[in-house]
Amino acid sequence: MRTLERADLAIRRHVTLGDLMERLARVHEDRILVTQSDPELSLTYRQAAKRVSRWAGGISKRIAPGDRVVIATPNTYEFFLLCCAASRAGGTIVPVNPLMRPEECDHVVADCDATLVIHSAHDVDDAACLEEPVGAEPDDVAALFYTSGTTGLPKGARLTHRALIGSATPLALWPSGLRRDEAVASLPLAHIMGFAVVTMLATAGIPVHHLPRFRPLDVLDALERRRSSIFVGVPAMYRMLLEAGAADRDLSGVRLWASGADAMPEDLALQFKQFGATLTLPLVHTSLGQAAFAEGYGMVEVGGGVAAKISPPFLHLPTDQFLGISLPGYQMRVVDDDGEVVDRGEIGELWVKGPGVLRGYHGDDERSAETVTIDGWLRTGDLARRGPLGMVSFAGRQKDVILHGGYTIVAVEVEHKLEEHPDIIEACVVGLPDDRLGEVPAAAVRFAEGATTTTGDVIAWAADHLAEYKRPTKVIVVDDLPRTGTRKVHKREVRSLFSS
Repeated sequence: MRTLERADLAIRRHVTLGDLMERLARVHEDRILVTQSDPELSLTYRQAAKRVSRWAGGISKRIAPGDRVVIATPNTYEFFLLCCAASRAGGTIVPVNPLMRPEECDHVVADCDATLVIHSAHDVDDAACLEEPVGAEPDDVAALFYTSGTTGLPKGARLTHRALIGSATPLALWPSGLRRDEAVASLPLAHIMGFAVVTMLATAGIPVHHLPRFRPLDVLDALERRRSSIFVGVPAMYRMLLEAGAADRDLSGVRLWASGADAMPEDLALQFKQFGATLTLPLVHTSLGQAAFAEGYGMVEVGGGVAAKISPPFLHLPTDQFLGISLPGYQMRVVDDDGEVVDRGEIGELWVKGPGVLRGYHGDDERSAETVTIDGWLRTGDLARRGPLGMVSFAGRQKDVILHGGYTIVAVEVEHKLEEHPDIIEACVVGLPDDRLGEVPAAAVRFAEGATTTTGDVIAWAADHLAEYKRPTKVIVVDDLPRTGTRKVHKREVRSLFSS
C-alpha cells in the first residue's frame, strides 16, 4: 500500500498544498516528521496531518475560498503546518517573516487585503477537523510570497500549488527507511527557500530537526550530538559555523551539505566536504570519505529552485559560479538588452521559463509585465555568462552592477577577490554616487578575529590584485553586515553606512 501511495504521489499532478500532509501521512504514517527544540516539538506524519485538518477547520469558519490568510507566527515548524492548514481551508496563504519590521508587516497585510491574520495556532484551534480540503487545482494561485524589499516596498509574488510543491513530489520515491537520515535546518520558513526545503524533506520522508533561530553553536551541537546526516543553510550560515569552530567539531555524521539563496564560495564548500564523511562503520564508529555538497539556484519568483548542482566526495569540479543543471520542466537562457541570446562567453541577463514562474505580482500589473514576458519567460535580474554545452554561470545581480566612468563592474567579482585577502572573512561591495564617474566602488569588510590589517592596507592590497577601475575607493570595517531575514546582505543598508 505504501509503495503504491509513494508512486501515486510522485507521478500524480493533482496535488495541492492543502492535501499534501494528508497524503504524506498515508505513506509515512507514524514515522517522525519533525523534532524541534525551543519550543520543544516532536510530530509524526499522522500527528501533523491531524493538526493540519484541525486547524483547517478553525480557519474555514473565518474565511471564504480565495481569501488571503497572513501567517505571522514565530518561525517554528508549526508555521509550515499552518500554511498547509490555511490552504486546506481554501485560503491563499501569505507568509510573513517574523524578523520583518512592524511597518513591513502592516504593509503586507494591507497590500494583500488579508481577511485573516494568524499570530498563533491557538487563534484557529477551536473547531472540528476539516476532513476534506476545499477544492483547488494545481495551477490555482496558492500563495503570495512577498519579496525581501531590498529595493522599495515588498511585492507579493503570486505562486501556484504547482510552483510550491511540483518539484518536491518526485521525492516521494526517495527510499527513506533504508538508512538513517536526518536533516538539520534553521531557515526562515516565510522565505521561499525555507518553505521549499521543509516541503522537499517532508515529501522525501526525511525527518528534520528544526531550529527556529539560527545560532551557530546550537547548529554545531545538534549536528554533533544527533549525528545528523544533512545540513541545509545559506552561505552566510556556513561562514558563521566556520567562525564558531566547525573545524574542531566531530561533524563526520554529515553525508550531505546543501546551500542556496546566494552563491556559495567554492573554498568554503570544500572545507565542509572535508568535515563530513561518506559513511560511518557502525561497530567501530569510524568515518570514511568526505561528504557531498549540493547547491541550488532559485528565487521566490519561481517558487524555489530552477537549477541544482552537486559536488561528490573527493571529486573537485571547478564549477564555482556554474548555476547547475536545470530542474525538470525548466529552461534557462542568457540574453542582451533586446532579448536576444548572447554569444558564448558573453554576459547578459538570465531568463528562466518553467512551471513555477509566478503569475505576476499581486496588485501590480506594471511590474508583472516588466518581470514576465508575454511568452512566459521570467526576467530574473541576475547576470549570467553563457558557456559551452549549455552551461550558465552566475555573474552577479543586475542591480549590483556599478557603472564607473564607462566601465561596468560586477560587484560580486570584486567581493570574491577581496575575500582572498587572508584577514577578510566577508566583503560587500556597493556603488557610491560620484559626480565625475557616475559611481565608484566601496567595500564594507569583516575581519578575522585578531586581525591587525587596516582599511589602508586593504586599499593597497586591492591595488595589487584588481584592475584600477575595480578598486574600492573607500573601505569600512564592520562587525557584521546588515542582513535580510535569510541572512543575505542588505545592500541598501550597507550603502547607507558610508553616509553615516
